[in-house]
Amino acid sequence: MLEIEMKFAVADFAEVVGVLESWQARPEPVREEADHYFNAPDRDFRRTDEAFRLRRVGADNWLTYKGPKQTGPAKTRDEIEVPLQAGDAVAEKCCRILARLGYRPTAVVRKRRTIWHCRRNEFAMQVCCDEVLELGRFVEIEIVAPPADKSRAEAALQQAAAALGLRDAIRASYLEMHLARQPSETLGLGERE
Repeated sequence: MLEIEMKFAVADFAEVVGVLESWQARPEPVREEADHYFNAPDRDFRRTDEAFRLRRVGADNWLTYKGPKQTGPAKTRDEIEVPLQAGDAVAEKCCRILARLGYRPTAVVRKRRTIWHCRRNEFAMQVCCDEVLELGRFVEIEIVAPPADKSRAEAALQQAAAALGLRDAIRASYLEMHLARQPSETLGLGERE
């Protein structure tokens, strides 16, 4: 499956939330996320445009691989996500395994996120209102779809963005924006949220 998304910087979320409410979108409770990114021992993910992370949401843990960005108006990537058992001990052991395999911690990106769920143009869509530590406020709109639906999903995202009043999409990931601010940052293993 492909993760097909568009991201926009915003001053606040009020206008977007108003439109989402008119669409009868369903919000999840606000959650704190900490994405612990790693670089591979055999290649530099910054150069290959890949990403590998351990996501922590409360006690919950996921490992995620994202492939290089594809061409097009949206940021489209192959994404593989695997849930892990919950808990700090599991996250710490995962980090130790990765370190023994030669993976190096790169950065931790922290955010407060509210996810809204809706259907637009026959697609299940998520709209995320993100307050990213040190970076600001952003709205991400996302569709997960098979490769055959990529063009239709991109068109649906562009229409949704226009309806939400969003302009000037950003192709950089939060990690890329974070590293651009602190290019020499290296974090230690097992750093806690």
